[in-house]
This record gives sequence, C-alpha cells and structure tokens, in this order.
Amino acid sequence: MEIAENLTEAPPSVSERHARRIAVDCFGLSAHDLRPLPGERDQTFRLRDDRGRELVLKIERLLQTLPDELGHVMLTCTGSEANDLAYRMARASTGGTGFIVTDCAYHGVTAAISELSPSLGAGVVQPPTTRTVPAPDRYRRGDRDVGERFAADVRAAVADLRAHGIRPAALLVDTIFSSDGILPDPAGFLAPAAAAIREAGALLITDEVQAGFGRTGTMWGFSRHGVVPDIVTLGKPMGNGHPIAGVVARPELLETFGSRTRYFNTFGGNTVSCAVGMAVLDVLEDEALVENARTVGEHLRNTMAPLAERYELIGDVRSAGLFVGIDLVRDPDTREPAGTAAVRVVEAMRTRRILINATGPHANVLKIHPPLVFTHEQADLLVHGLDEALAEVAEQAR
Repeated sequence: MEIAENLTEAPPSVSERHARRIAVDCFGLSAHDLRPLPGERDQTFRLRDDRGRELVLKIERLLQTLPDELGHVMLTCTGSEANDLAYRMARASTGGTGFIVTDCAYHGVTAAISELSPSLGAGVVQPPTTRTVPAPDRYRRGDRDVGERFAADVRAAVADLRAHGIRPAALLVDTIFSSDGILPDPAGFLAPAAAAIREAGALLITDEVQAGFGRTGTMWGFSRHGVVPDIVTLGKPMGNGHPIAGVVARPELLETFGSRTRYFNTFGGNTVSCAVGMAVLDVLEDEALVENARTVGEHLRNTMAPLAERYELIGDVRSAGLFVGIDLVRDPDTREPAGTAAVRVVEAMRTRRILINATGPHANVLKIHPPLVFTHEQADLLVHGLDEALAEVAEQAR
C-alpha cells in the first residue's frame, strides 16, 4: 500500500483501497498488494486459494529434487527456525533428548540450537544432553579412513550419553562441515556415521543451509555421501537471501510429531516467499547452475593447485563444487594453523575488491564460496588476486 507523504492526510477509504488493488486475507494477519512482481510469470499474485496453490507447487518442485523417502515439507523463514523445528521433531519421534554435533559446529541462533553450535563460543554453555565429536578432518587427524573414525567417535558419544542416562535423539551435521574448516572429502565418508547413529535408534539430521541448492556441485550435500537423511534442513539459499527456509522429513516422523504437538509459523510458506523459492528453482534449472558449480569449481580447484606448490603457507586445498577451503599453516610439517596469516590474506583480498572469509576452529581456513553464476573468467580473476595476496603476506612474514 502506498504511504501518504503527509501524515496528516486522511487514510484512503475501503473503496479506494480496493481500487488500488489491495486484497485483505481474512484468514491471515496481513494485507497483500496484488501489483505484479518483476519477473512473475503470470504477472499477478492470486491470493487465498492460490496461496495454497503456490505453496503446493513449491513443495512439489522441491520434493522432486530429493529422495523419495523424504516426502513431507514444513516451511519456515530462517535456517535457525528450520533446525529448531528439526530438533523438536527428533525429540518427539525418538523420545530422546541427546544430540551429537561436531566440535566447531554452527547450526543457528535460537536458544536450543545455539546450544548445539559450539562455534558460537564459550559464552554459550552446552547442556548435559549435548555431546561433541571431532570433525572428520582427514588433513589434520591423518585418518586413513576418516569415515570409520568419525563413526567410531559418534558411537563413543552415544555410549557416553547412555552412560549418563540420556537417550540419543540425533546426529546433526552440516554436510560441508563449513565452520569446522570445510571438510568435503572423501565423498561417502558420512555413511558409516549415519549407520552408527541409526544403530542407536536415533536420527540423522543434515543441515543443508550452506551446502544445499547446488553449491557443492550436486543439489544436496548429503547426496555426495550416498546417504538418505531422516531430516533435512534448508535455509537462505532457498530464497537466494530472501527469508524462506524449511524442513524436509520422512513422513512417519512428521506424523509422530504432529500427533504429539502443534507447530505454527505465521510467515512460513507465505505467498511472496513461495514465489521467490519457485524463481530460485527455475533459475537453478534454466541456467544449469548446479552443473556450473561443478565445472567452474573443478576449474577453480585446478587453477589453485599451483599456488599450493608455490606457497608453504598453504597446507591443504579442499573443495566440492563452488565451496573451497584453503588451510593455511605456519609450518607444513607440524601443520600448525596460521590464523593471523589468514586474516591478513582476507584483508589483502579485500583491498583487491575480492571478498572471502576465514573459518575453522582456528580461523585459519580461507572460505571461498562465490555465487553459483561464477564463470571460468571470474575464477581466474579470483586466483590471480589470491596469488598476489599470498605473495604480499609471505613478503610481510620475512
């Protein structure tokens, strides 16, 4: 609705509002402007009946990208909300209260989920129902079979929960382990841990807020590991930054949850958000962006390989699609993290108008995750800038 420039002006009458094409949803809590959205295919926003239609279409399109076992969707506004809902579902469906996460995990900012996010710092106290396990870091731990080691750690956490009279509910993992330092390889390593948590009668929840919607060169990060989670959580990429998120789950889990409690989200699945979500799926498909992430990601990794040979500062380069982690070390033999150098590289890149970040327990892993529309030429520009930044930082260290 247009807002009067002069606040003393009388508000428009109901008939004037109708003339301005404002429809009031008598079931919901808000008014909706029916003017066309830019790029909206039908050039109209049909409400009430079509709000449901838009929601159904969005969910059907989304489910087509997921395994058949994951048949039900609940929409939220943020990834934190999605993980919080998954947390509640896991507790309701298993009867357990114990959750297992990695040592430097991040899953959100609600009260419950912040307690499953050790990366938020010591100020967030973990409850006695949370257990942390070492991240599956093949480079730093030297594990020949990182998958089996990770599964063993999960089993040990399950045993410790039970020893304290706590029934396990779920293992919650970000499938790219971003805050743990970006740990994508080898593909398939998550499968033994999935088996281990299910042996305990608990669930596997995969957090796809960062890895999902094509970033890793596959639509979903979990698919690289050959597993079908019990619950999948989705976040900001679902709306390309617009606040739409969701939870996808096995139908029987939602049936149990729904029989025991209620869930309501005023804005989750609203018409505007669903239209945005549909547009995102359209662009991913029409512009082949998942394939682009895979091919440009491969090119990016290949062009970065010579940098690892040129600079001792680089201990390891890890990537899946357009999600790259460069592990910086003070000494290639001891693999001591070089957090200060990482900050300097990030700043040196910023002066070259290239934005990257640092992640990991010691903030020494350069986190590079460009837009999915990234081209080979832009990848070359990125690597050239990184080469200069690394040379600058190496010169400062002399």
